[in-house]
Amino acid sequence: MKKKPNILFITSDQQHYNTLGCINPEIKTPNLDKLAAQGIRFTRAYCTNPTCTPSRSSLITGKYPSQHGAWALGTKLPESEPNLGEYLSLHGYQTALIGKAHFQQLKSIPEYPSIESNPFMQDLDFWRNFHGPFHGFEYIELARNHADEYHVGQHYAIWMERKGLKDWRKYFRAPAGTVKKQQRWRWKLPERFHYDVWIAESTKKLLRRYHRKNQNFFLWASFLDPHPPYLVPEPWDTMYDPEKLTIPHVKKAEHKKNPPHFQLTQKQNPDFSAWMESGMGLHGFHSHLPLIKTLPKDTAVYYGMISLMDKYIGEIIDELDTLGLSEDTVVIFTTDHGHLLGQHGLAAKGAFHYEDLLRVPFIVRWPGKIPENKVSDALISFVDFAPTIMSLCGVNLVKTMSGIDQSSVFLGKEKRMRNWVLVENRHEPTTIHIKTYIEKRYKITVYYRRNYGELFDLEKDPFEYNNLWNEPEYNGLKQELIKNLLFAEMEKEILWMPRVCSA
Repeated sequence: MKKKPNILFITSDQQHYNTLGCINPEIKTPNLDKLAAQGIRFTRAYCTNPTCTPSRSSLITGKYPSQHGAWALGTKLPESEPNLGEYLSLHGYQTALIGKAHFQQLKSIPEYPSIESNPFMQDLDFWRNFHGPFHGFEYIELARNHADEYHVGQHYAIWMERKGLKDWRKYFRAPAGTVKKQQRWRWKLPERFHYDVWIAESTKKLLRRYHRKNQNFFLWASFLDPHPPYLVPEPWDTMYDPEKLTIPHVKKAEHKKNPPHFQLTQKQNPDFSAWMESGMGLHGFHSHLPLIKTLPKDTAVYYGMISLMDKYIGEIIDELDTLGLSEDTVVIFTTDHGHLLGQHGLAAKGAFHYEDLLRVPFIVRWPGKIPENKVSDALISFVDFAPTIMSLCGVNLVKTMSGIDQSSVFLGKEKRMRNWVLVENRHEPTTIHIKTYIEKRYKITVYYRRNYGELFDLEKDPFEYNNLWNEPEYNGLKQELIKNLLFAEMEKEILWMPRVCSA
C-alpha cells in the first residue's frame, strides 16, 4: 500500500503577506525563507473572511463562513459541523492542535456554550484534564491570549507553571492577571516563558511521539503572533529600527471615491453609529489617526514578533527533519488573514477589503513531490485547504465542501485550478455585509443594499489607490464583474444530496 503523507500545518495570526524576508529585505525570517526555497510560495492565496473565527473555521470545514455557521467574530463553529480532523481520523490519522483555535466565542451562554470563554479559560483544573476531542482534533493544547491579554489561561498557563513561573499573572492584564495598564512594545515576560516556546516544545514532543509509534498525523501548530497588541520580550522589541522601516501612508484624497466608512476613519471623532446594529464592537470602525501616530514603533515590534515566531517555527521544522519525517510530511505555512500597517491610512483590521487584509502568505513543502523554489500566482482560497489535504492523504472527497482540490497545483501538475476567489465579511447582520470577488486582474467589492462599492484593476493599480466603481468608462466592466460574483455565489452552493432518478 502506498504510504500516506503526514500533514504539518503551521499558522501565524494576522500576518501581512509581505512580511517574509525572501520578498521584503526589511524583515528577517530565515526559517520561513528556507521553507519557501524548499517548496512553493503562493502569491495569490486568500482568506475567506478577514477575521479569525470565520476564516479558521473555513480552513477545517472547506466551507465559507455563510455556510459553516461561524459568520463573524463572537459566533462559534457548531460542534456538529463536519471537519477535516474528523475525516482524517476515520482514516487512521492522529489529529492535534497546539496553540490558538478560536473556533468558539469569548462569552459562553446556555444556548451556545464556549470553553474558549472567560472566566472558564482560567479554570486550570479543567484544562489539566481536558485535551480533546475538540472540533475534530483528538488532542489539543490551547491558548487564547495575544501577548498580555487577560484571555490568558488554558494549557499555556499550566505550561508556564510547570516551567517554574508560578507568578505568571504579574505579566498579564487584569482580571486574569495583575497588570492594570496595557503594556507597550517591550514585554517583561522572559522569552523562555513565551507561548512561541510552548507551541514549539509541545509540537516537537508530538512529532517524536508520532515518529516513535509510526503513526500518520495531521498536526496544527497555531501561533498567536503577530496579532496586536504589539508586545514582545527583549531583545526582539529592539531588533528593528523604526527609522529604517518603510511605513506606508495614505495618499491625498485617496478615500474621496471610496465608501463612507473609509473616509470616516481619517477623521478625529467620527460617528459610526449608522453601522451599529447588534450593539457588539465594530472592528476598525473608529478613527485610525491615533494608531498611525505610533505606527513606526508598532511596525518594528510587529516585525520583531514575526522574527521571534520564525525562530521557533525553525525549531519545529528542524525537529521534523532530524526525525527523518520530511519526505513523508507535507508542511504548509499560512496565516488566518492579513493586517494593515499604515496602508491607506489604516491600521490592524476591519471591513476594508484591501489585498493587505485578504491576501495571505502561503508556503507548501513536500521534498521529492513538490517543486522546489517555485513561486506561483495560482488563486488559492481557504475553502480549498480541507479538500486538498484530503486528496493528498488519499481520503475520498465529500460533497459537503465548497472548496476544490488544489493538489495538482501543489504538486506542480497544473498551473491553476480556479479563476476566482470569494471573500465574505458579515460583521453585522445587514449594515456590514460585504462580498469581494477577485479574478487574476480585477477585483470588485459589493455592499448589501448599498449603491457604493469598490472596483480595482490590480494590474495597473496593485496598491489599490484608484477606486473605479463610479468611473463611467468602467461601468460595463463593473456590471460584468457583478454578474461574475453572482455566478460565483451560485457555483459555491453545496449539492450534497445526489439526484438518483427523474422523480
